[in-house]
Amino acid sequence: MIYNFLRMIIYIPLVFIYIFNRKKREFLKKRFFQDFKKLNLRENCIWIHCSSVGEVNLTDSLIKKILEKTENDILLSVFTDTGYETAEKKYSNNLRIKIIYFPLDDYLSIKRILKNIRLRTLIIIETEIWPNLISLCSKEGRVILANGRISDKSFKKNQKIKFILKSLLCEKIDFFCVQTEIDRERFESLGADKNKIKVTGNLKFDIELENFSDLEKEKLKNDIFYNKKKIFVCGSTRTGEDEILIESFKRLKNYILVLVPRHLDRVNKIENLLEKQGISYKKYSEIENVSKDSSLDYQVLIVDKMGVLRKFYSIADITFVGGTLVNIGGHSLLEPLFYRKTPIFGEYLQNVKDISKEILKRKIGYLAKNSQDIYEDILKIEKNDLDIKEIENFFKENQNVAEKIIEKI
Repeated sequence: MIYNFLRMIIYIPLVFIYIFNRKKREFLKKRFFQDFKKLNLRENCIWIHCSSVGEVNLTDSLIKKILEKTENDILLSVFTDTGYETAEKKYSNNLRIKIIYFPLDDYLSIKRILKNIRLRTLIIIETEIWPNLISLCSKEGRVILANGRISDKSFKKNQKIKFILKSLLCEKIDFFCVQTEIDRERFESLGADKNKIKVTGNLKFDIELENFSDLEKEKLKNDIFYNKKKIFVCGSTRTGEDEILIESFKRLKNYILVLVPRHLDRVNKIENLLEKQGISYKKYSEIENVSKDSSLDYQVLIVDKMGVLRKFYSIADITFVGGTLVNIGGHSLLEPLFYRKTPIFGEYLQNVKDISKEILKRKIGYLAKNSQDIYEDILKIEKNDLDIKEIENFFKENQNVAEKIIEKI
């Protein structure tokens, strides 16, 4: 009651924001004014809630297993616009899957959703603790936290509100499928019943990425006019990382730098950065499928299109994974490894801590703190052959996480 009372107070300034701020009005409109009657999921339904594009990609194997092994329909809710676009691209043609924007934990909106579906299980991916979502769904079906994790930073914050979390964790959530023993201990210390917690591993190891043919990879190389240069792909870069990567690149010979920003609204800033340094560049949208022209010579390619990072990883000679040189916590280290590329990454690894430790232990990736480290790591990669067998063992030893989660549905 207190939580929803506070939400009502917050709604007052939101009304003015909705009226006077066009950008935020679109954001709120998409989430609060959806037609949930169109859902019409009257059979047993599994509701999977994701935050952003990372969690949408993470659930690939889980959704596939649910569709294969059960007759349940799936409702997929997503918080961000990029996450929603990714989900639409993946599943819009599947009649058993409906996609919605998450209505920001609005009590009445969630009630409306539950009126139009027959809920069997709510699966929350990672640690999206939304009180109204959890409380209302727990009255209709089971609630499972999947791929659960608590970072060091979040754990310190959550300890301060342990008395609030305890009722949700103990009474409303039926089972916790967590990534590591550390996560199990942390959930238990916050009030979760130890008998309801199981270490099932990380869904990231269940990734089944596209296998691109040699013809597809050669076409992409020709599309970007690489002119037989080596390709340095920097994926999911964040603000503050591009400068460091460019400094490393400037010391390399016979390379093309491919910058793939995590958010496309940063493309203009990257363009300005390159122009100030007198570095020639092209945007992927400008040269994709364009007939080859000798005038299209450049040093840096800015990828201003969603959904192509993995293909670029597949043709890379060197890969860097973003969100790690700045305090974001890291994006998927497994994607370049899937394509048998040695990832370089920074020291901010909260989101991928256990995976990064294992990668470094097996010597199938490199840690860098600055542009000099990145340059030196690239030289090491050029000299050393990648241990393909060690990567294959790495994936083999961490499989079938989705199967373990489905057992609890």
